[in-house]
Amino acid sequence: MSLLSNVAPTAPPSSVLHASPIVVDGHTMAPDRLLRYLQIKVHHLIQDHDWDSVHIVGGYDREAVISTHEKTGKLFNFERPTAEVHGRRLVVKAFPGADYVHHYALIIATYLFMTEKPVDAVTYEVPDPAVSLEAAGKLDLDLDGDLVIVGWGLAHLAPPDGVWTYGHGYAWQRAKIHGRWVVYLGFLHSIWGDVAGRVVTRLAKLGARDVVYVGKVGALNPDIEPNTRLATGNTSLVDGDVVTWTDFFGDFASAQPGVHTGVHVTSPSILLENRDWLTEHAEHAFVDPEIGPMGAAAHRTGIDFGYLHVISNNLARHYPADLSNERHNDVIQRRTVLIRRIQAVIARRLAVRPT
Repeated sequence: MSLLSNVAPTAPPSSVLHASPIVVDGHTMAPDRLLRYLQIKVHHLIQDHDWDSVHIVGGYDREAVISTHEKTGKLFNFERPTAEVHGRRLVVKAFPGADYVHHYALIIATYLFMTEKPVDAVTYEVPDPAVSLEAAGKLDLDLDGDLVIVGWGLAHLAPPDGVWTYGHGYAWQRAKIHGRWVVYLGFLHSIWGDVAGRVVTRLAKLGARDVVYVGKVGALNPDIEPNTRLATGNTSLVDGDVVTWTDFFGDFASAQPGVHTGVHVTSPSILLENRDWLTEHAEHAFVDPEIGPMGAAAHRTGIDFGYLHVISNNLARHYPADLSNERHNDVIQRRTVLIRRIQAVIARRLAVRPT
């Protein structure tokens, strides 16, 4: 799309919320690292141009302007919010989930603040739940009691000779491991926060018996160096409530060397994880946006759920590796080793108990 004027879509005033930047000095990431993290995420049209207003909505639109900052060389989770230009107004479209739209609005507002640009005109709309449900409903697989492995690192987890079948924003392949059919499911876009919960609900409806989520979490224990250990568990704190689920791994994963376990905390945005937040949750083990909603959805739908994640960063102590330098070669190499461990743990779990 060119930078030409169109009539900008408008929303009812009551549905439009103002996005305020976070207090940078209070965040668990150092300011220079935080800014680098934001620069990786913010659409190039925002970094390269000034706008009278920036409005974030829920929408999956690959016909809009694609950010030049999207990751390359990845099979999955490389798509980022797109943008439409309407004269001096910019409309940013993030995959429709309440957490993701809010998270991206915080990213934009904080980036503009840190780069000394006006932030007063950054607004967002929480997507209608029906829109979010419809987006999740685009997922269509023929499942019959399969184990579905969803998330990150699938290029290493799935059989190297397998063929990916593409759907609307996702791809999958199926393999038999120790007598059990396993479906590897990856999304081209982010399944941030509540979106991930809807994915589990959809998978259960389609016939999945178990879902395993592979991804990344932040550690709340200062002694855990990033990219050296794995995380698992069956409990998350979601909006102050304790959520538990039937764990696909049982005690198997936590008994493996280099696997840390504990109570997880669900946070809708990395930007909200400041030092006060850390003090409140210091007795817990990990944080990410998806595990809680996914576990809650599995509990509601009566299927088993498990997660086995790389501990990618540490909120309680500054280490050289964090969320601002995930694309560095040494980080990628360390995580590749950990993904292989995840692959081995899942295979051994299926060898012990295929069902």
